[in-house]
Amino acid sequence: MELTVSPKQLQALLVPAIREREPVLIKGKPGVGKTDIEAAAAAEAGAENLISHPVTADPTDAKGLPWKVDGRDAATFLPYGDLEIAMKATKPLVWFLDDLGQASPAVQASFMQLILSRRINGHKLPECVTFIAATNRRADRAGVSGILEPVKSRFTILELNTTFDDWREWAIGNSMPASLIGFLSNRPELLTKFEATQDITNSPCPRNWAAVGRWQAFTPSDLRIHAFAGRVGEADAAAYSGFLDMLEKAPDPDAILMDPDKAPLPDRGEPGICYAVALALAYRATAKSFGAIATYAERMHEGELPEFSTLCLRDSVRKMIDSGVTVNTLPTFQKIAGKPFVKEIFAAFTE
Repeated sequence: MELTVSPKQLQALLVPAIREREPVLIKGKPGVGKTDIEAAAAAEAGAENLISHPVTADPTDAKGLPWKVDGRDAATFLPYGDLEIAMKATKPLVWFLDDLGQASPAVQASFMQLILSRRINGHKLPECVTFIAATNRRADRAGVSGILEPVKSRFTILELNTTFDDWREWAIGNSMPASLIGFLSNRPELLTKFEATQDITNSPCPRNWAAVGRWQAFTPSDLRIHAFAGRVGEADAAAYSGFLDMLEKAPDPDAILMDPDKAPLPDRGEPGICYAVALALAYRATAKSFGAIATYAERMHEGELPEFSTLCLRDSVRKMIDSGVTVNTLPTFQKIAGKPFVKEIFAAFTE
């Protein structure tokens, strides 16, 4: 099995690589987050992000345009476009070559001298510029014919592999619908079912499920299956749409917060709905609402839903911490943190 890195590991490797100007080539399946992770790493490293698409480029984009020198029987190469931006950079800059493996051999070769010697046709690249590239794999049938050996040897190659836990953490941090996270938590095998095909259809992958989450926010309920199918295919769109229809019968999170002592508990026989309710409450966690959430979570624990109680409390505390709430000072947190069933959950927050 080939050695791979998780999204967190990739970002942790890219940040110092950017600061030390070490070229990195990220490879992985379509839609697993290569571009987003690179952008996050550039931001963390304090660098601007210049994105080029070599698949649509010409070799002169990386070499400069031949240009006659005024008053002389001679020519030079004039930087333009992204090359000009990189040549004039004075602050840390990541030059990101997206989908490099889809570019023609001539375009790939045109970047070799820039990446290795950091100069081209008399022009020197500033020390503040770092090269990062990304590509799908040949097996993905994404138009990748390969990358020239001399080009590959310029990079440290890292393969990205995204697990469901990675995606779930990203989804919570990026306000994906609790219903979508709950659905996929119960059926994680649906997160990635990439199937290359000549038909004009999409298949499930992290990028496409994220798009489903965005479509859900503004699409009428009677039309959402069509939008979802355009991203993840008809079968999985139907499964998720059916789950949303069923979820409408689940306890309302806002009603739970109004009366946590009497609000009905979700049916244990529908784990996807249990996930969605727990996450929906965690999304609403504030210093003011945490008391009601803790009351309901304790009822979930007593009602044979302990794993969902744990999920709700843990993510509620994380949400409040991310929002700047000092949870240790909350009376409701102090009260529930001393109870046996949550001691391990809150250990990291009470030390």
